[in-house]
Amino acid sequence: MGPLVPDIIGIDLNFIFALIIGILFGAILEQAGFSTSKKLVGLFYGYDFTVLRVFFTAGIVAMIGVLALTHFGLLDINLTYINPTFLWSAIIGGLIMGLGFIVGGFCPGTSVCAAAIGKIDAMIFIGGALLGVLLFAEGYPLFEGLYKSTNLGNPRLFETLGISQTLFASLFTVVALLVFIGVSIVENRINGIKKAPIRFTPYYFGIAVFGLVVALSAFMFPERKASLIKMVEDNSLVNSYNLDIMTVDELAFKLVSDDSKLQIIDFRSAKEYEKFNLPKSSSFLIDNLFEKEPNKLLSVNHKVNVFVGNNEIIERKMAIIAKELGYKNIKILKGGLNAFVEDILNLKPTKDTISQEGRDTYRFRVKASQIIPKLIKQNKTSGPVKKTQKRVVGGC
Repeated sequence: MGPLVPDIIGIDLNFIFALIIGILFGAILEQAGFSTSKKLVGLFYGYDFTVLRVFFTAGIVAMIGVLALTHFGLLDINLTYINPTFLWSAIIGGLIMGLGFIVGGFCPGTSVCAAAIGKIDAMIFIGGALLGVLLFAEGYPLFEGLYKSTNLGNPRLFETLGISQTLFASLFTVVALLVFIGVSIVENRINGIKKAPIRFTPYYFGIAVFGLVVALSAFMFPERKASLIKMVEDNSLVNSYNLDIMTVDELAFKLVSDDSKLQIIDFRSAKEYEKFNLPKSSSFLIDNLFEKEPNKLLSVNHKVNVFVGNNEIIERKMAIIAKELGYKNIKILKGGLNAFVEDILNLKPTKDTISQEGRDTYRFRVKASQIIPKLIKQNKTSGPVKKTQKRVVGGC
């Protein structure tokens, strides 16, 4: 299952959902005829492109679904595992699998589906696959150099092309529609069918309209991170946005009194945070706001999240993004950490005792300037928020 935000599906429930989805997936494969080797190898001989249509459509649905879930903050794309690309092993492995597909008539997933309904050739295919896995595992020291050669990392096609995710998704859908037309022409010629592959009937018109709607729908889900970062570049909006503010004295009082509801979110660099950080603080970067793990920290009930940075404008930008993402109980520190350091930690003696309130504030600051540095020395930093990326093995 995907890394949903928040954790709608627990770890144990994940396995149950995976089982149900697996059963449904197998049933759909069987109903689509993918348990028959003749239909599967038809892709290579040109007389049946059902495999291409089904998996192309599945890829488009998954792609648009990921865009939508990410846009609405329900999926943490940063925790979605992408298999690293080792160029030569991918090419050679692809050739071996393609050859096995043609000779055996199945891919790994469809072979299990066919074996489940009693196909003997599929059972033999699975046996051969297991034998191949065993030989590769035992001979891995010999293959390791080739297996790990030309590591390209985790490239994503839209980044390689230098375009946005939404534009790529839209173009990819249009390409799929054109490919469907092309393979229909090939099928008709191979099978001797003289009817036009595409006819202006309500059926084909409906398919075309649906495909175009899917292509355009990608633009409805722009990358949320990019749109929110662009939004906070507007200084007039940032300065006018209604945010709750905490004064340096209020923060100092909560630290001195060890307020259990206080939670400080520090948006300085990792180096600055390591050099000096306040008790009850966690190091955050802007990317963390869009990830799954921080969600657990910022969504704790009855906690007051105080966003701090070197200056107030940084705090305001981060707080606006957090509020737009749906987080609550967000406050910013008036004047930023620079003001806190100057007014509390590096308090200078003053003779300004005109009002009683001024004298009381000064006395408190003197006390706080003595206590808080000791708390800082005793503080054991939790460090930056850690995200855990889990690999889920699977495929067709």
